[in-house]
Amino acid sequence: MIELNKEDGLWIVTLNNPGKANALTGAMLTELAEIAEAATEARAFILTGAGSVFSAGADLAEARAGLATSDVWERLSGAIAALPCLTVAALNGTLAGGANGMVLACDIRIAVPSAKFFYPVMKLGFLPQPSDPVRMSALIGPSRTKLVLMAGQKITADEAYAFGLVDRVVAPDKLMQTARELVADSVAADPRIAAGIAGLCA
Repeated sequence: MIELNKEDGLWIVTLNNPGKANALTGAMLTELAEIAEAATEARAFILTGAGSVFSAGADLAEARAGLATSDVWERLSGAIAALPCLTVAALNGTLAGGANGMVLACDIRIAVPSAKFFYPVMKLGFLPQPSDPVRMSALIGPSRTKLVLMAGQKITADEAYAFGLVDRVVAPDKLMQTARELVADSVAADPRIAAGIAGLCA
């Protein structure tokens, strides 16, 4: 359900459970966290999904059984945020719930026009993981963060781009090509220089 491809320093991680809208189980989250923790020598890291939805968030049965409040979400987003290489979320479709955390932790987000963004934790009776509102607010400001987290609004790709939540809206057939183009210079660069620039931009 998680695919990892390594290509000359480029790590591409794909959520591949499209039959269930790439809903995330505890095992999938743990595997994603382990991959991100092991990617310290990657020169670039792309996170994407298979099918027409990036991720519907937590698997509902596991969420009710405790996954919604597990610290594995924070472990995953923290591991991605700590990577010294350029990280890109290539969103092939809608991003929902706790799956926002790993995407917010990436350096760059691109999305297809049909993507929608929502995070209905308050309606479901949960708090978001601690770093998620902080990262979201840094991108789009506190008012728009509350629009998502407290008003429960679904944000379209165009709105997400206008807000600054995504950096580009890309045709579906150009999504991975664009992601590869964005990381090409980092893959080719001296990793020490790339890491140094990343540190200066933090």
